[in-house]
This record gives sequence, structure tokens and C-alpha cells, in this order.
Amino acid sequence: MSAPRPFVVVASRELRSYFATPLAGVFLVVFIFLAGIFSFSLGGLYERGQADLRPFFQFAPWLFLFLAPAVSMRLWAEERRLGTVEILTTLPLPLWQVVLGKFLAAWGFCVLALVATVPLWVTVSWLGDPDHGAIIAGYAAAAMLSGVYLAIGSVISAFTKNQVIAFVVTAVACFLSLLCGYPVVLDFFKGWLPDGVADAIAGVSILTHYQSMMRGVIELRDAIYFVSAIVALVTATAITIDWRKAA
Repeated sequence: MSAPRPFVVVASRELRSYFATPLAGVFLVVFIFLAGIFSFSLGGLYERGQADLRPFFQFAPWLFLFLAPAVSMRLWAEERRLGTVEILTTLPLPLWQVVLGKFLAAWGFCVLALVATVPLWVTVSWLGDPDHGAIIAGYAAAAMLSGVYLAIGSVISAFTKNQVIAFVVTAVACFLSLLCGYPVVLDFFKGWLPDGVADAIAGVSILTHYQSMMRGVIELRDAIYFVSAIVALVTATAITIDWRKAA
């Protein structure tokens, strides 16, 4: 049996470190609690009379707007504060594997939070006959959205030693990426910008691509958007760490 790739080892160790303190458990409990509140109380999961998870998926971008920055803020800000970035960059493995491993650990934690909401899926399956394909697509969309959020947070965390600053700036950046996908914002831009520019703004919005997948339609352009955004941002993180490792 071949040895696991270095980034897999980094990811597994990083993920285990999340559960070395009660903080990870607190995040998961809060996420599950808010998922239930948004789905049942605000989304009217029962009152709608439809066997689907649309209420949950509609609020998922807002749930991850707080969870993802909370997870990503410690990726590199803490390493820079403690001065351990230099140690990581001198390990006998490429820097990109360290960056990828830490990112995958954070992403795995967010995916775990999504898995913890599977009882909602069981509930709607018991109440009716949902379109399971659409639900799977919704979970895939939420996972990809959390990945982009975390990749944004990874870059921002690489720029600062302060976790609070990393959290706030990441939350604002993710919020703006969501906001530019709302019709009211797009209509505002279309009022004074050329249609091509307004369409470009809609094209870079996370919400535009997320909503398309959330409806159960997985198009190639949406998949390419999420994958390319994550790859570009993780690469930007590696470049930033290499540039600022001596700062």
C-alpha cells in the first residue's frame, strides 16, 4: 500500500486538531440549531406542504456566512501570530501541499456540518416523496459554496495575524459576493452600466451559480465556476504565504 500524499496527512492532522477543543462541537451544535430554526420557523418547512429541503438550502448561504469565516480565520492568522508559518514553509514538502491540506481540513469540517443536517432529509422523506436528486444537488451546491467561502477566508487569513480581523473581513467579502447576485442589486447596476458589465457582475456572484444548482440543475458552467474559484483562491493563498512568510 502506497503512503498517503502529504496534503492528506496535513488535512487529517488539521481536522483532528479542530476537535482537540470543544470549539468544533460548539460550532456544529450552533449550525444544526440554526439550520433547524431557519428551515422550520423561518422557512416554513411543514407549512409549505411540499416534501423538499428548499427552505434549508435557501438559508444555507447565510448559515455559512458565519460558520465559514469562523473556521477559516484560524487557518493562517494563528500560524502567523505564533510564528509557525516559517516552520511550515521549511517542511520537506511543497508549500502548496500544506496550503491544500489545511484548506481541505476546513472544508471537511464544513461538509461534516452539512452531513449533520441529514435528519432534515430523513424528515421530508418520511413526510412525503421528495426529489432525492434535487436534494443531492442542493447539498452539492451548499458544499461548493462553503468551499468558496473558505477559500476566500484562507486568502484573507494569510494577510493578517489577527483572527478577529480575518473573521470580519471574510464575512464582509462573502456577504458582498452574495449581495451582488440579488436582482435588486443587478437592476441597480443595469440602470447605469452596460448590459455586458451587469452580466459580468452576475456571473461572478456566488449566489447566481448556487441558486442554479440548488434547484437541482447541475450545469457545467456552475461546476467550472466553483472549481475554478476554489483553485484560484487556494493558489492565491499559497502565493500570499510565500510572499509574507518573513513578514
